[in-house]
Amino acid sequence: MDQKLQVAGTQSQLEMGSLAANESSHDFEDESLFSPESVIQKMQLGHISEYGSAPGGFQPGGSKMWKNVVYKSIKTVVFSNKLNVLIAFGPLTVLVHILTGHNGLVFLLSLLGIIPLAERLGYATEQLAMYTGPTVGGLLNATFGNATELIIAIYALRNGMIRVVQLSLLGSILSNMLLVLGCAFFCGGLVFYRKEQVFNKASAIVNSGLLLMAVMGLLFPAVLHFTHTEVHYGKSELALSRFSSCIMLGVYAAYLFFQLKSRKDPYIPLSEDESQNRENEGDNDETPEIGKWESVIWLLIMTAWISVLSEYLVDAIEGTSHAWNIPIAFIGVILLPIVGNAAEHAGAIMFAMKDKLDISLGVAIGSSTQISMFGIPFCVVVGWIMGKPMDLNFQLFETATLFITVIVVAFFLQEGSSNYFKGLMLILCYVIVAASFFVHEDPPPEEKSLTP
Repeated sequence: MDQKLQVAGTQSQLEMGSLAANESSHDFEDESLFSPESVIQKMQLGHISEYGSAPGGFQPGGSKMWKNVVYKSIKTVVFSNKLNVLIAFGPLTVLVHILTGHNGLVFLLSLLGIIPLAERLGYATEQLAMYTGPTVGGLLNATFGNATELIIAIYALRNGMIRVVQLSLLGSILSNMLLVLGCAFFCGGLVFYRKEQVFNKASAIVNSGLLLMAVMGLLFPAVLHFTHTEVHYGKSELALSRFSSCIMLGVYAAYLFFQLKSRKDPYIPLSEDESQNRENEGDNDETPEIGKWESVIWLLIMTAWISVLSEYLVDAIEGTSHAWNIPIAFIGVILLPIVGNAAEHAGAIMFAMKDKLDISLGVAIGSSTQISMFGIPFCVVVGWIMGKPMDLNFQLFETATLFITVIVVAFFLQEGSSNYFKGLMLILCYVIVAASFFVHEDPPPEEKSLTP
């Protein structure tokens, strides 16, 4: 009898041990579900188990599987955001242009149609950034976040509208530095009004230095032109602009190398403990909603559609200026950048309200740095290739506005902290800039086009 009890006891212990082993293995599997590799494997296995076959292409269920993947991708990207209702204004722009040709209406419809496309472009970039890592992801966000402005600038440059190119790029810098950053400071300060939000002062100083260098590159051609001290009138100014643009592109390439190689993440303060960094990394783990190649395909689709609408937008600018009695300077500096910066605006505010002010600063100031050190010199070089006299002389009023804006923002960033009052002051500074361009009239183009 004792032997039977002993045997039963050993059997129960073995069963308990096997159950514990199974539970531990299940726990290990549950923990492994949150790693990026396991998430991708789970998504792939989910596709296989759901549709009955792997995505090989020659199996009977392959076409059904790809149809469902496309359907889910369209549902996630197109129908998951209420702002996408404005996408319908894109095809409407083409119809109005063909049927009526009314410049003011075409401009307004194309402007509204580009807004959701710019936002979805930022969304697809964020999804792709989840597969590339934080540093490369930040550069992708800044690059494709400014894609709308660059596309509009290239179309305007091709049509010989050099002044529109200059004004739209200048407006993008001013909008990011004053409006986007100001709204981020203001909304973040209201949410965390009991404390003062802090950010990495070292990264802010580096970006401020790059912005000041960009101002220097724009300042000398303007001063050379308005002081009439050129060696060859009309040619020295253009030659200096092209030379300075090549230097600025080289500096921006060195800046990218510094970000990618010298520091792992430029938006994490160096003084933070490793435990705090691990906590932040654990909080920021998010699973991608669409696949890597789906993100690339959507980026190409959004960029192509933005290109189509940008052509209608650029062609209607001059007619809209006469129809609405609004200066072209106001359209280029204020209206166009607000549309192009829609994704940055929403993203910067969202991160600031989550007390991730370093990311908000990277979005706003990083975009301004990229436009000033890459976008403007790139357009000068592209104009050089096209045979268009695109230069860095943005005229005296515009250059002075940029110089004062960079000084004001650099002064606000020097403490490494923010609150809602600082954000309110930046927003009101942008209101003053908008009012100034509303009453500003460009000098006659003949003054600049005189060449020996």
